[in-house]
Amino acid sequence: MTTAELLELVASLNARDEIDGILIQLPLPAHVDVKTVLDAILPAKDVDGLHPVNAGLLQAGRTALAPCTPAGVIEILKRSGISISGQHAVVVGRSDLVGKPAAMLLLHQNATVTICHSKTRNLGEVTRQADILVAAIGRAGFITPEMVKPGATVIDVGINRITDPTEFARFFAGNAKREAAFAKNGSTLVGDVHPRGFELAGAYTPVPGGVGLLTTAMLMANTVRAAKMRRGVFVFSSKGAE
Repeated sequence: MTTAELLELVASLNARDEIDGILIQLPLPAHVDVKTVLDAILPAKDVDGLHPVNAGLLQAGRTALAPCTPAGVIEILKRSGISISGQHAVVVGRSDLVGKPAAMLLLHQNATVTICHSKTRNLGEVTRQADILVAAIGRAGFITPEMVKPGATVIDVGINRITDPTEFARFFAGNAKREAAFAKNGSTLVGDVHPRGFELAGAYTPVPGGVGLLTTAMLMANTVRAAKMRRGVFVFSSKGAE
């Protein structure tokens, strides 16, 4: 499918009143102009929260459809009874999909937020200050145990598939259950946090079975909210899920 064909499809969905949510499953093939396609979605139907209008509304703390994964992070913290207000939250990753909106949502919840990335100097010194550490950099085991503050809440957004036996051993050597599954399937999943990094945490999200489940749930929640917002019967605060 060409960019023009995809834009035509999006335009047809925009025009249909019975459709309340549109999501472009990323990544797209390299020949497709991703930003042009994302920008073509009506902001009111942008249930992935990636349109510049929704990004701007989120930044301003106004009513918006927030990206699903960051919204799920806030939901996990709230439902787990973990205080956000006044806490130092460190977000490792600066993507438009996760890192930046996660930082903004945490800020709206009155956390003190630091955004880091792979080029941050003395990264471990910064992450060790985090009461809430959000790992969203897209690199397997990037956050090592010495980068985690004892007792911190660790939110691992990364999902990385491991197929190399040497790399597998670096993360799961001695884990009989994982070794058996790897031998059978030829692959396993690991987050952006080294598995031993969770040993210091006061609370953490596993990979798999953690943030990913909330991402799907928040997509459904966003679709319902979009339907209600378009009909003027619901107001969604960008400060988090309601």
